[in-house]
Amino acid sequence: MSKYHLDYLGQLESEAIHIMREVAGQFERPALLFSGGKDSITLVHLALKAFRPGKFPFPLVHIDTGHNFPEALNFRDDLVKKIGEKLIVRKVEDTIKEKNLTEQQGKFASRNALQTYTLLDIIEEFKFDALIGGARRDEEKARAKERIFSVRDEFGQWNPKLQRPELWNTYNGKIHKGENVRAFPISNWTELDVWNYIRSEKIELPSIYFSHEREVLEHEGQLVAVSEYIKLAESDIILKRKVRYRTVGDMTCTAAVESNATGIDEIINEIIATKTSERGETRIDDKVSEAAMEDRKKSGYF
Repeated sequence: MSKYHLDYLGQLESEAIHIMREVAGQFERPALLFSGGKDSITLVHLALKAFRPGKFPFPLVHIDTGHNFPEALNFRDDLVKKIGEKLIVRKVEDTIKEKNLTEQQGKFASRNALQTYTLLDIIEEFKFDALIGGARRDEEKARAKERIFSVRDEFGQWNPKLQRPELWNTYNGKIHKGENVRAFPISNWTELDVWNYIRSEKIELPSIYFSHEREVLEHEGQLVAVSEYIKLAESDIILKRKVRYRTVGDMTCTAAVESNATGIDEIINEIIATKTSERGETRIDDKVSEAAMEDRKKSGYF
């Protein structure tokens, strides 16, 4: 790897650490959203650099849809145990029962939209005034509109037309009572940046990110894992394919990509060669409409 590339990753790392420390300094009750996916694992690694040898000035929070990949959940629990930090888990299934919510129907019914209710409840429960997340600008065009400190109103809603300027790396965390901020330390990173950083820092990841054999269904050109959450029809043909995952969400709406890449160098080469964005290739729920993500974000989705 070239010296320039190392300097570039170092600049991204320094910016992300600066943002995390700004969150810790400006807010009274921040939290870091941690799912066991590669972006949130990268955030935890950055937090270790930002705050060790002290403890994190915030807990880790996971909104568990109940449809997660077991590999990601196992990794989540192992990492939390290893670093000795606090993890708060709230389950969407409990929110569905408490609020009598209606779940999505169909073969690939997702709870992604219902996560918003659980997220807003946990913000209210712990009075969080800032949530750190792993969104990146290259993931999806609605996320490219976000500021690094993105303000949500007292109802958790986001207004893309009402955002604050962030000149010279100056972040304004002043909010009114009831409002909160979503902070994105790796907002200026790309998927390729994350993988190069993971390689450079030798960060461990769940096995799901590397090529493995899995039973899948082909749906509109995408390979969706067969699981207890998928409603199989008699006519469905179950395939065995060597796949890996570019992103980890609900098993019901996250597609795999065919791949023989068992190492990080091979994955990086595949990402360089692909012309499709991470979410564009693998997230079924983002294909509902052109504005699917933006509509969810306006209502409180992360």
